[in-house]
Amino acid sequence: MTRQKQITAATLLRAKQHNEKTVWLTAYDAVSAQIAETAGCDVLLVGDSLGMVCLGYDSTIPVTLDQMIHHTAAVVRGRSHAWVVCDLPFGTYQQSKEQAFASSVRVLQETGCDAVKIEGGEHMAETIRFLSDRGIAVVAHIGLTPQSVKKFGSYGKRGKSEGERLQLLKDAESVCNAGAVSLVLENIPTDLAGEITGTLPVPTVGIGAGSDCNAQVLVWNDLLGISASNPPFAPAYANLRQIMSDAVSRWADDVKSGRFPE
Repeated sequence: MTRQKQITAATLLRAKQHNEKTVWLTAYDAVSAQIAETAGCDVLLVGDSLGMVCLGYDSTIPVTLDQMIHHTAAVVRGRSHAWVVCDLPFGTYQQSKEQAFASSVRVLQETGCDAVKIEGGEHMAETIRFLSDRGIAVVAHIGLTPQSVKKFGSYGKRGKSEGERLQLLKDAESVCNAGAVSLVLENIPTDLAGEITGTLPVPTVGIGAGSDCNAQVLVWNDLLGISASNPPFAPAYANLRQIMSDAVSRWADDVKSGRFPE
């Protein structure tokens, strides 16, 4: 069996240049990494969404750097060729570019992943440039930025007003010029995502941003139907929550009735 070549930032850039779509999916442990990669995913994003889908928090804000490192290291151990990106969690990069560098160094050294992802547009450009100039691959993230939910008060669509739209265009240009190797566009209008994708030289990754983006990403639990409910832009491709519940229920009944073990 031929081993697939390691996917890199250059691989993703070439895919954009050749108008080839790439597939991103969140992963939180070695098993999900193995399954996602075998099924055709190019990039595994260890999102701070793990706080909500794995750890029981009501937002991403409580997630710590130690928790991100723990889960990212597991994903790296499970992958063979996918590109692995780790979210820098809230409070680990916003204070200063030096803080962001220190957090990124820990992530890269302790997990073996390939890139870090940070939320924010124009105001984070200086930090992105500081990291990029020091050899760190940075994925930027604009639009709906979950770490800012306390400020905005909801997970609603961004970029609906003219002012928001113009700011997102500035954000996209700023992070790209600062050296971001890719850009996540979350929950923004389809036409705006298409305009950004057509303008920027780096790949865009859509989640609730329409089909014009160079890649798409979903949360593992949403895609597989494990979440109790999904965002409107994240369809479930299976109903594993019900399948798992049924399996546990049948086993529990067998234990109580004495049918298990035979």
